[in-house]
Amino acid sequence: MQQIILGIVAFGFAAFSYAAEPVIDNERVTVWDTTEVLPPAQHDFVAVSLSRKGHAVFHHRGDVPGKAGQRTVIVELKDHAVPPIANTTGYPLAFPRPHVKKLLETDKIIVWDYAWLPNQPSPMHFHDKDALVVYEATGTLQSTTPDGKVVATDYKFGDIRFNHRDRTHTELLVSGQERAVITELK
Repeated sequence: MQQIILGIVAFGFAAFSYAAEPVIDNERVTVWDTTEVLPPAQHDFVAVSLSRKGHAVFHHRGDVPGKAGQRTVIVELKDHAVPPIANTTGYPLAFPRPHVKKLLETDKIIVWDYAWLPNQPSPMHFHDKDALVVYEATGTLQSTTPDGKVVATDYKFGDIRFNHRDRTHTELLVSGQERAVITELK
């Protein structure tokens, strides 16, 4: 019996222990997926709580990110601004769009809460900004580019992706549910 309990504890630790290393670290952001309190942040950051769907909070450098026992994605915003690129596609920008909610905006970021709805493709759109996406549901999104190329991608609750700007596509939820907090970098 003791071995079984230790196995469960070990599994629980492996399943819920985060933040030993950043999950994304590039010239624009450092991203932590944590259930721990981290040292004071070196940069301004966005905290996306995975226990509160559609929620994000902006904090300043020096604030302490994370909350013990609560899974949070911390998006540290490095001092490497890249201006949006010109939209010459003739398609609208990715945001705003139908069914989206703006959560917050600063001089560095715009954070959106978006839920894809079954059988309702997003309008064909152009991403003029890099974006950090935190998925808050599990489902499959199909992306179609203007030239007809189709790619279906499975996303799980808690998946995190950094998407580079200069992309044009439409998205369609083809299975499951899908919702995300999307941080556009100015």
